[in-house]
Parts: sequence; C-alpha cells; structure tokens
Amino acid sequence: MTTVLSQGGKIPATIVTGFLGAGKTTLIRNLLLNAGGRRIALIVNEFGDMGFDGSLLDGCVDPSCSADDVVELTNGCICCTVADDFLPTMEMLLARETPPDHIVIETSGLALPQPLVRAFSWPSVKTRVTVDGVITVLDAAALAEGRIALDEEALEAQRAADASLDHDNPVEELFHDQLACADLVVLNKADLVDADQLAHIREHITEDVRSGVEIIHAEKGNLPVDVLLGRSAAAEDDLAARRAHHHHHHDHDDDHEHDDDHDHDHDDDDHDHHHDDFESHVLPVTAFASLKDLEQAVARAMALPGVLRIKGAVSVTGKAAPALVQAVGPRVETWFAAGARMPGHVVVIGLKGLDLSSITEALGKAKAA
Repeated sequence: MTTVLSQGGKIPATIVTGFLGAGKTTLIRNLLLNAGGRRIALIVNEFGDMGFDGSLLDGCVDPSCSADDVVELTNGCICCTVADDFLPTMEMLLARETPPDHIVIETSGLALPQPLVRAFSWPSVKTRVTVDGVITVLDAAALAEGRIALDEEALEAQRAADASLDHDNPVEELFHDQLACADLVVLNKADLVDADQLAHIREHITEDVRSGVEIIHAEKGNLPVDVLLGRSAAAEDDLAARRAHHHHHHDHDDDHEHDDDHDHDHDDDDHDHHHDDFESHVLPVTAFASLKDLEQAVARAMALPGVLRIKGAVSVTGKAAPALVQAVGPRVETWFAAGARMPGHVVVIGLKGLDLSSITEALGKAKAA
C-alpha cells in the first residue's frame, strides 16, 4: 500500500510540532510501525551532541516501520535554518530516482511552524510538495499541572544550547503559535489525566485553535495512520489564517527570493542565551541485566541535581536488539529496537557543573567520553 498523491500530483508532507517531552517521537514511531508499505522520508530536527532521535524512529524491530530515508538536521532550530538546512534537504529528497510517498518532519520544540510552512513556497519545492497537515502534539499531563512542558528546565536548556536560534520568544508565545498553525491537535498522555482535566485543557486551548481543527486524545502517541496522514490541508496556501505573534524576516545573500518570519542575523549579541550554563556528555554504558534495571538506573541519574535529559541506545543481556531509552523529567521510556545507531552510549544533558562521578555511579559502569 502506498500513499495517494495529493490533488495536483504533489507529494504530501506532514509537520509534527510540539514541545520537548510532548511525545512527538513516539507518535512518529507508531506511525512508522503502521505505515502500510508507504515510503516515508523523515526529516528530524535534533537537539544535543548525538542524533539519537533518528534511531528512535528508524530502529524499530518490526521491519515494516523502517523509514525510506531519515535525515537529521542537527544545526539548530529548523525554522531558523530553513535556507541552510531544510530546503537543501527537501531538494535532495525530491531529486531521488524514487521519491518518497510521504514526508514527515519532526521539528524542534522551539520551532515556529509558520516559517517552515512558508518554506514550501520555495520555487524548487512548491510544484512538487504540499503541506498535508501540521500536527501539534501537547503534553496533557503537563498542561493539567499548569505547565506547557513537563520539564521546563529542559526546555530552557534546549533553547540555550541552540546557537542558531534567532528568536527568543517566551515559550507561551511559541505554544500559541504552534496551536494557531495546527491542522490537528493531539492531546498526548491523555491516560495520565482525568476527564475533567481533559475538558478543561480543551476549553483552554480552543482559544488558539482555528475553527474546524480537530482536537483528539492519544495515549503514548498511538493513533491510526489515516488520522495523521491524508488531511490535504495545503497549509502553504493558507498562511494568512495561521496567524503568528512574531513577524521577522530572513535576509539571505543568495539567488532565491524567500520571505520568511525570521531575521537570520547570527550576531551573538542578539541572543539572550547563556550557552555556558549548560553542558552535555556522551557516556559509554555497559550492558544492563534487564529493561527494569536500565529504567531504574536512568531514573537514579535523572534525579541527580542539574540533570535535565538522558537518551541513548544500550545493550541488555540476552537480547539481540539494543534498548533505546529517553528520559525527560521524572518519566523514563525504554523499548527494544533493531539497528539502533551507536548502541552502548547515552547522552546526558544538564546544567553546567554536572557531577559526572555521581551520574556514572547511578548509571552503573559508565565512564565519561
């Protein structure tokens, strides 16, 4: 089974946005597990020193979920590197002898979706690809607690670690912009809140959602593919309705005419970021006896002062496939995944001055690389 091209013969592209920890990667991984033979190309806007999120997506044990192509953009917030990274990647995918049936783009949690949608009007892309839909994933558990993200410190660490970021908007404004651009809003982790809390969240976010946009519930990002794909929104032709709080412009010294919502002036003085306040370390880790032992070790490390996020691929005794782990705040997720890149390592992201001795002790026999 393959995806039917949108009206006009264009390849459909789905943009998945949402803050760190909302469950974007899990939603996309479930989508790939149920791709039904579609050739799906993934563009992943990663944060950190190592591109583990690509492995989280294309390392499924079930071969039917392997992506046709995975491209990781590690140079910073995707909406701030449209011309430098995203558009060349799109052009590369379109130049392939067998183009994908569908393109899925996982944005950084700090990305403004409007400039990314606008990029689909680029001359080399406009005639070949259309934005099938913008999916905004929300953390229902965090919203029920009055927060936008479960771990707001980790969100600020992501902001500070991105030297390319040329917008320093409050996360509340980013939240509103992500909702305003959405064609589908997914209240993920709905199983962690009660019916009254869900109703209150829906009432609260409806103010920012355009008329007719669906708001649906999900547990662990598990939704039918037909709900996520095939929405035929043509979002690039509807930008005026997807209002944004920010109006910046890109200044590019190239031959393309591309009006965007940001100014690509990378003068460090313009960034109110304190990059030296955060650090990340790649730690080699020996095999764990079980997934439970892995989860407990990561939970111990996450509880240490200054630790904001842990992710990676490790070995489990007696298992052929590596185990993938990702932890943000108090929640630790693990699963087995064949073909994961760089098994036996985790990335630890946190505040400056991390106590590596305590972290390695908590993780077992890890040693700082």
